[in-house]
Amino acid sequence: RIEWGKRGAREAVKRGDVLIIVDVLSFSSTVVSGLNKGAIIYPYPPHLDGKAFASEIEAEYILGRTEASKIGKPTLSPVSFHKKEHMNKRYVLTSLNGAYCTWIAGEVPALLIGSLLNASAVASIANNIMQETNSNITVVPCGERWSDVKEYDDALRPAVEDYLGAGAILSYLPGKKSVEAEVCIGAFTAVKHRLNEMIWDCGSGRELRNRGFSEDVKHCSKLNYYENVPLLKKDHFISAF
Repeated sequence: RIEWGKRGAREAVKRGDVLIIVDVLSFSSTVVSGLNKGAIIYPYPPHLDGKAFASEIEAEYILGRTEASKIGKPTLSPVSFHKKEHMNKRYVLTSLNGAYCTWIAGEVPALLIGSLLNASAVASIANNIMQETNSNITVVPCGERWSDVKEYDDALRPAVEDYLGAGAILSYLPGKKSVEAEVCIGAFTAVKHRLNEMIWDCGSGRELRNRGFSEDVKHCSKLNYYENVPLLKKDHFISAF
């Protein structure tokens, strides 16, 4: 199945599904990239005190992109994890979408982090877990939030990059698919040959580029660039190769 955002994550938890969280720009891509450099990442929801939690577990609280980039610290920007010094260091990572969905969906047979960067690898691991646990799989594209949301509005803004990331992962999964999943696969297949262009010029991609983070957009659009698959173990991610 494919289900959008926080509500989708909650519904998957009710069913007891294996979950794959997809937030291409940038929570998922950052977690995948950080683990590839040996970082230990703790996802944390934005409405709780992440700084206090980081202090409690002796971790570094990840700052916002602009603030962290000025002082050379790792951030929600996936390309900020590029040094050996991140190996075995603890980081608390908060985000409005990916981290929040992860926090909502902790109690499932397995929670994996997927992106374009590790689409094939995460599908392979999820398929193995599905067979071991006799569970179904739900892929959850997180989407974005409207910045000017009113009380009576729906805050979720579906995001092309997450839909394509979900479609990539679903395309590598065997077995029966929901109609929604089949359509998502079709979208990915239709533009697979120009993913870079799609991610570069989608709404979220333009927003990041306008803020000076073009390298993030380029990095996150790479298909099957990594083999590592983040698996949530209690409160942090381990690699589930």
